[in-house]
Amino acid sequence: MKRIIAIADDLSGAAETAAAFLTEHAGTRSDAAQSAQTVPGKTRPDDGAPLVCLLPHLPEELATALRNLMQDANRGVDRLLVLETDNRRFPADAAAGRLRQVLDSFPVGNHSPTAFLKIDSLLRGPVASQLEVLSADGPVILAPALPPLGRSTFNGTVHHQGVPLHKTTLWHAEPSVPPATIAAALQSLATTLVELSTVRGGGETLAAALKDASAGQPFPVVVCDAEMQADLDAIVSAALTIPGVRFAGASALGAALGASMARTAGMAPNGSAAVVHSSIGELTTGDFPLLVVGSASGPAREQLQALADNGVAVITLSPADLLAGTADLVLLEEALAAGPTAVTVDAATVDPAVSARLADALARTVAPLAKDRPLMLTGGETARSVLDALGVQRLSVQGEIEHGAVLSLAPDGNPVVTRPGSFGETNSLRTILAVLAGNPTPPPPLTGNPPKTHSPLPTAPQPSLPGKGPSMNFVDPAGLPYVAVTMGDGAGVGPEVVVAAVLDPKINAECKPVVIGDALRLRQAADILGIEADIQTIVSVEDAVFTPGRVNVIDLALLPADLPWGQLSPVAGHAAYEYIRVASELAMARKVQAICTAPLNKEALHAAGHVFPGHTELLAQLTGTEEVSMMLSTPKIKVIHVTTHIGLMDAVRKINPALVERTIRRGHEALIRAGIPNPKIGVCAINPHAGEGGLFGQGEEAEKIEPGVKAARESGIDVTGPLPADTLFFLAGRGDYDLVVAMYHDQGHGPVKVLGIEAGVNITVGLPVIRTSVDHGTAFDIAGKAIADSRSMVEALHQAAEMATRPAVAV
Repeated sequence: MKRIIAIADDLSGAAETAAAFLTEHAGTRSDAAQSAQTVPGKTRPDDGAPLVCLLPHLPEELATALRNLMQDANRGVDRLLVLETDNRRFPADAAAGRLRQVLDSFPVGNHSPTAFLKIDSLLRGPVASQLEVLSADGPVILAPALPPLGRSTFNGTVHHQGVPLHKTTLWHAEPSVPPATIAAALQSLATTLVELSTVRGGGETLAAALKDASAGQPFPVVVCDAEMQADLDAIVSAALTIPGVRFAGASALGAALGASMARTAGMAPNGSAAVVHSSIGELTTGDFPLLVVGSASGPAREQLQALADNGVAVITLSPADLLAGTADLVLLEEALAAGPTAVTVDAATVDPAVSARLADALARTVAPLAKDRPLMLTGGETARSVLDALGVQRLSVQGEIEHGAVLSLAPDGNPVVTRPGSFGETNSLRTILAVLAGNPTPPPPLTGNPPKTHSPLPTAPQPSLPGKGPSMNFVDPAGLPYVAVTMGDGAGVGPEVVVAAVLDPKINAECKPVVIGDALRLRQAADILGIEADIQTIVSVEDAVFTPGRVNVIDLALLPADLPWGQLSPVAGHAAYEYIRVASELAMARKVQAICTAPLNKEALHAAGHVFPGHTELLAQLTGTEEVSMMLSTPKIKVIHVTTHIGLMDAVRKINPALVERTIRRGHEALIRAGIPNPKIGVCAINPHAGEGGLFGQGEEAEKIEPGVKAARESGIDVTGPLPADTLFFLAGRGDYDLVVAMYHDQGHGPVKVLGIEAGVNITVGLPVIRTSVDHGTAFDIAGKAIADSRSMVEALHQAAEMATRPAVAV
């Protein structure tokens, strides 16, 4: 059987690649299901498991890794080898040189393996220089699509959630601008494009197209469009007919290669075998897991808070002490002696230029306490540094606990979980810890007062917030949640509906609204409405005083006094962005428990240089959230969307079973949080009459929707579908369903707006903090005329208060 050697430029990516391969290739090992389901503590790694080899010092470790691979093959054990080069932190020339050393070390002739270069799905890092080396000796098939995260390639351009990469802010931390196309990212390399329609032609047609596209000298990089895993499977099957072919892409392409190897071996891929559902075995005192969280992302902070809220000690170390070698570990030692413990760094004051040094310092500091115990390591740089400090040079990959969270065994049998720092929802670390601690599922969230952590949790940087409040939740003594209310576009109806809503007596009995906006504009709106409002500027949430008739506003003072009502303004667009940014910082710092937004104008937002499709995508970026869903709620019906602000053709291409399942799960969790214990969910079809057995459409229901519905149903969710959309909305309107899952924007928005736009609410599901919004736009035609209806804003605040005060559930 042809062997595959994968090469990855960071540790979390290497583990993710190995796990993706294992999921598809597990059927080639007779003991795969058993070993992946229960990994006993202190056991030897399985012979057939994919092996990740860390290569900090070429070529010594490389020679050893390849020699072991050949020995395995001679013993009849075929395994995937993933070589982790750590190239992400190297300059382009150095990364190219290191990759050249790896490729030159491969066996030649009949024993030459197929090379797979795992690259970042967003094309970050020294991608061009490494692909230049990879294509020097043979054709390269490049397919960077990553369907599990909603990343696809269409017309040679990377898309995230249907939006072209260069129109997102996913490159905000990179020193250069994002490339408009993959060809542009590869600079001077010769490229050819195989479009999606050709990929889906499959079979001999696709094989011939790939062969023609890869011909020539120097060998071109063949860029392949792909949106679904099936597209990547087709690409691999066709490309393997090309002599000397090499592959480059994200971990999803590794899964396709794994499936191909399973078929070659005569085994059926077994996607469930590599998913870890069970425990690693009983742990004794002293074996308590240690979680080292090196990421400062918003999701990481939320996940740490969830741990702390459930009694897990979270120790925060000072960056200055770590770099100076003077960190005090007494609290960490005491916590580990008593139970599972997480350690992190207060990254609010960290200079990004020293992040690599800080990761190394953290690793050196915790290494003595990390030895001989189960480990959870988040952030590729931190994970690699900790394992280097422990002398671990290889990992035997057992499977995934959840997407990106990979369980491996070190050579001494100790379990190690690695995961990118920004991955996972609120309870992600709790789920991983449950597996490491010997429990198949995490315990339910605690009620009442949670135990105190041993040291404060890190807070998000707040350059725009002058106060220094507490780093934990700031909740009113009466138990009412604080809600950040953003003013929206100051030229629209936002200021009017905000003033009216925050003064509503019922709202003030449910929550403590704090407006983020411009005090002057709010006073102008109150004058237009003829409302007696005491609008007071405050510096921080803690300064807010709630008395009848008072409006508390954190005043950013961004709008001119003569800003016209009802006219498009880049100034107002920029201000609307800043209101959201500050509200997000307050939420991530735990100063507020929910966000409620007045409408912004997308054209004004874009004119100000903030290129986001809308509030949903903007908030996801500001909070470091990979994927969110839009839910519309009225008193009569609730709808969650699989896709939103993209064209209809793009929406149909984007829909896939995994995205459908994740959307159903987010909707289910949101309804539970809203007080519906066993929600009944209906899922719309794409085509009329649900395709009517293939009469309409091209089988999209069977291919894109049904597997996702089945997976959600098998996990215990009461979900039905796909159903004809017109029938489903009728049934939901009369009360048969608590939630409708719509496939695209207008399929869900049309019925909702007919049934209740005045009281409609837009809820963003999947963020670390609940966010609600009015279900209408800026209404420039009536702005400043005192006729705007505030009922939707009142309802949005009501639902924000209701969901923020419920037990912490990941939504």
